[in-house]
Amino acid sequence: MALPLESKRVMIVEDDPVFRCVLAGYLQSQGALVQEAANGIEALGLLDEFTPDAILCDLAMPEMGGIEFIKRLRERGFQTPVVVISATEEMADVANAMRLGVRDVLLKPITDLSRLQETLLSCFYPDLFESPALEKDEFIHDWELLSQDPEYAARLLKQLQPPVQQNICGCKVNYRQLTSLNNSGLVLDIAPLSSKDLAFYCLDVSRAGENGILAALMVRAIFNGLLQEQLAHQELRLPQMSTILKQVNHLLRQANLEGQFPLLAGYYHVQQQNLILVSAGLHAKIHAGDNLIQLNSGVPLGTMGSIHVNQVSQRCSHWQSQIWGVGGHLRLMLTSP
Repeated sequence: MALPLESKRVMIVEDDPVFRCVLAGYLQSQGALVQEAANGIEALGLLDEFTPDAILCDLAMPEMGGIEFIKRLRERGFQTPVVVISATEEMADVANAMRLGVRDVLLKPITDLSRLQETLLSCFYPDLFESPALEKDEFIHDWELLSQDPEYAARLLKQLQPPVQQNICGCKVNYRQLTSLNNSGLVLDIAPLSSKDLAFYCLDVSRAGENGILAALMVRAIFNGLLQEQLAHQELRLPQMSTILKQVNHLLRQANLEGQFPLLAGYYHVQQQNLILVSAGLHAKIHAGDNLIQLNSGVPLGTMGSIHVNQVSQRCSHWQSQIWGVGGHLRLMLTSP
């Protein structure tokens, strides 16, 4: 009789040798082929000789922690399912991991290793373990917990705001709020999808009360994953941004988050120097090279079941965009290498 994890290749990235040994022993007893690494740097070096079907990864490790390891993994084009196993009590750490598309987060100590087995099986055979109804129930439960403590949700969102200056995919990226930070209702997020492309969005949280904060946390958790899933099935690697906004609008309604959620989303491919912007409720003015482009607002997400958006596409090596709505005014700038 075949073992549950027969011939499945699992990499364990964990700095605690005792816990790593326990995990490895259990997985091997279930038939898995196991490769161990003590930190992210060691794990990246092993990928040339060991291609895992799934990765178990701690967050707090010396030399290279879990978040940086997962970023590097995605930049190198690996879409391997990652399950985080961590003792962290910081919701921000979990949110950062989820934004990078990890499959699940298990908190230490793990007293029931059968749960780990089930989590891995869901990675290997997702169609057998997932149903839309179950996902919806879990999804709504998460946001109901956050909605019970709106002050905590607001603090968490503030902690997750990106640095005003950073280097992404070799590009210099910076932004600034053109209204008072305390009064601004515009929330920005920007992150790499791979070493060649990045995505960003700006959401106005001022038009939905406490639901605006919850919607921002939700969009942050799902936006990159939706894009990466779509790009994985497209050879030209240029996304249909309106489809992404349609999915976001659907999830907002599933989560019973009522209100209007003006959202502008963008995608930039560094090698092709192709910028795509789509707006559902926010105004934008784009300076791309020598061109000045006006993007009309469209209809905010959450207003109706269908979406009504406006989109522009422009080839450029550097650009800046002024984005504004009821919640404030923001300028985002990028210069490619």
